[in-house]
Amino acid sequence: MADLSILVTGASGLIGQRILRRLQRSQRNAVGIDISSKPGQIPVHIADLCDIHRLHGIASQEDVGSVIHCGAVSGPMVMIDNPYGIVQANIVGTANIIELARIHRMRRVVFCSSTSVYGPTDEPPAGSKGVPENAVLRPTSVYGATKVAGEQIVAAYRKQHGLDAVAVRLSWVYGPGRTTDCVIRTMIEDAHGGRQTCLEWGRDFPRQFIHVDDAVDALLTAHDAVTCPGAAYTATGGSFLTIGEVSQIVRRVLGQPEIDVQPGPDPLDDYQHRFDISAIERDLGFRPALSLEQGVDAYSQWLKVPLTREFQEKP
Repeated sequence: MADLSILVTGASGLIGQRILRRLQRSQRNAVGIDISSKPGQIPVHIADLCDIHRLHGIASQEDVGSVIHCGAVSGPMVMIDNPYGIVQANIVGTANIIELARIHRMRRVVFCSSTSVYGPTDEPPAGSKGVPENAVLRPTSVYGATKVAGEQIVAAYRKQHGLDAVAVRLSWVYGPGRTTDCVIRTMIEDAHGGRQTCLEWGRDFPRQFIHVDDAVDALLTAHDAVTCPGAAYTATGGSFLTIGEVSQIVRRVLGQPEIDVQPGPDPLDDYQHRFDISAIERDLGFRPALSLEQGVDAYSQWLKVPLTREFQEKP
């Protein structure tokens, strides 16, 4: 199995391209697929996750032995006006990848899930480490619901077919390459441009961020672990801060730019309490490496140069 390829889906996206680059720089056999490619990135196979015949052809051609499945509509704010398209990509596409792994007897599938599966959370008991993986899942978006469905497919294939598959629930990912809305990027870009950042909500609204490099580490750790006892694990950057507190970190790191954050919840996001990330450390050995201060500083340095450059990341 050591010489078999690792297939990365969504390999032109924020996380997928970074995983593919990391694997290839480490001299590991890895190939990517995506529905499209972008100039300057590592070449990938062009494939739709809903085209099962194309997927089988690539798996056979590239001698694929495992999958890190990042291919999906990438967040609750994307394709809101096309919920059916989200269902097709995220549920049908995931079912195709899981079945592909079963047919080809792959070693492991890592499913990139999201903390959107939780929806709004209940406050965890006093003295606990936070919201655990077995909390009730109450997604409030079609995106979140499709991630729940994907996780259930993963869990069912584990039980009924013995497929070694695991879901990793990532919190809000920030860092180089993100193209969808990101308050951290907005604050940094405004600071670089000498503009004041004005947010109409968030001063008292918590959000748990994870730097893209830590997100990659979490997924690769799940892929490489000898065993994955659980069917799903939560991975965050380890912080639990309001957007107001995040703005203070950005101000300290970047030299006190003007940032005005008004009180109130994010109208497009759920209120979520601190997540317990002890299970992924205990079972798989993952711990986030970058503090939010370090991540903001690294992101700021990256944003100072043209976005056409090659990503800088740890080897």
